[in-house]
Amino acid sequence: MEDKNKEKEQKKIIVVGAGLVGSLQALYFAQRSYNVQVYEYRPDPRTQANVAGRSINLALSKRGREALKGVGAEEHVVKTGIPMHSRMIHSHDGKQSAIPYGKKHQYILSIDRRALNEHLISLVEKHPNVDFHFDSKCVDANIKNTEVTFQDKESKVDSIEQGDLIVGCDGSFSGIRKQLMKLNRMNYSQVYIPHGYKEIEMPPGSDGDFIMAPNYLHIWPRGTFMMIALPNQNKTFTCTLFMPYAIFDQIKTEEDIMSFFEREFPDSIPLIGKEKIISDYKTNPVGDLISVKCSPYHYQDKCVIVGDAAHAMVPFYGQGMNCGFEDCLVLHQILDKHNGDFMAGLEEYSRTRNPDAEAIIDLAMYNYLEMRDHVNSKLYVLRKYFDGFLNWILPRHWIPLYTMTTFTRIPYHKVIEKSKKQDQIVQKLITGIKVLSLIGISVIVYQRRENIPPLVKDFSVFTVNVQDTLKGIF
Repeated sequence: MEDKNKEKEQKKIIVVGAGLVGSLQALYFAQRSYNVQVYEYRPDPRTQANVAGRSINLALSKRGREALKGVGAEEHVVKTGIPMHSRMIHSHDGKQSAIPYGKKHQYILSIDRRALNEHLISLVEKHPNVDFHFDSKCVDANIKNTEVTFQDKESKVDSIEQGDLIVGCDGSFSGIRKQLMKLNRMNYSQVYIPHGYKEIEMPPGSDGDFIMAPNYLHIWPRGTFMMIALPNQNKTFTCTLFMPYAIFDQIKTEEDIMSFFEREFPDSIPLIGKEKIISDYKTNPVGDLISVKCSPYHYQDKCVIVGDAAHAMVPFYGQGMNCGFEDCLVLHQILDKHNGDFMAGLEEYSRTRNPDAEAIIDLAMYNYLEMRDHVNSKLYVLRKYFDGFLNWILPRHWIPLYTMTTFTRIPYHKVIEKSKKQDQIVQKLITGIKVLSLIGISVIVYQRRENIPPLVKDFSVFTVNVQDTLKGIF
């Protein structure tokens, strides 16, 4: 055992990126007793008064929690989160209606991005075999030699770090992925959707408490766009407006801003306040939304990319962080399976993880349409209750799409396969009901026309038709 640990300590892992996924990945490798060197182009967030970057809100669910649990980090993170059991739909007239995510015990957690990142970094730093290098920009990489060149932001001096494995956790515009593309015959696609996002803070009420019910993900669906609000520990809500750039471009003056909110989100105005709406709208930038697909994720036993570097997605399923965290768990489960063999482990990881990553990228795009539009449909709500009922009586055989994605670890690509089969069954049921209705109406009309007493003549024919229809459904 001593020799095995010594061999591990001799291997050096270069983790590029100390964001959420990079920090968790470093923690996993640190617990494997490797020498881990983590490089991040931004400053240490724990030393900053304000941290610029992406949305502060995250939705933590099953996949992310399991990954955190794998390194003993789940309990603390869950304690700092705010449970959200349902979507709260806000209509134009101010009416609110809740749509549960699943069963009573199922919920997602609103998590503060910065607090989570800082907590993970602090956990990693407890390991003596790990070093962090902040303000260090990755400017080049020689993957064949497992060398990465970093530039210190202050001195502008370059330094080369050589190791045994490079792990790219450097986001949607990954420099490590760019170098991988020069070595692999990598399939790659990048798509900007024609929608952006802007954040507006909803302050606490006059009593210092939440001004809206906190245990919900609040949604104002408006067909082609929407606003959502997630609760924060400081009793605020982070409201995020998602809509086409064409609409953003039309809103230019303070009068335009208030006219838009009065027309589309009137019930939010007294909650946020006119001055706050105008100030945040004018100050906060419009963020871009991008999807990235690529394959493979590795090169031999020398490099692998995870998280957004491998599969950036739009945020509408709340699975970006959860998928990235699950990457870490899956990778290390595979490495355990291969006794730490990077060559075999990275090949299997790259081959088996890609179908799941591409599946959730597609699901995330679909869920935007659901959140901004379908939730307003009575048929959508009816289907949700129908799925819930079937899941209640057939828990192992019928699982709603959202439940499979958010509250299980069923591989994403199998989630889509199972959901399609369930949709086919529903369509057959609908067709069957229509056919039965048509048959019933035909029988009644025929009996009345021929003056035949109901359920006497030709009843046997009707029964046979019903039985044949039911057989056709299943």
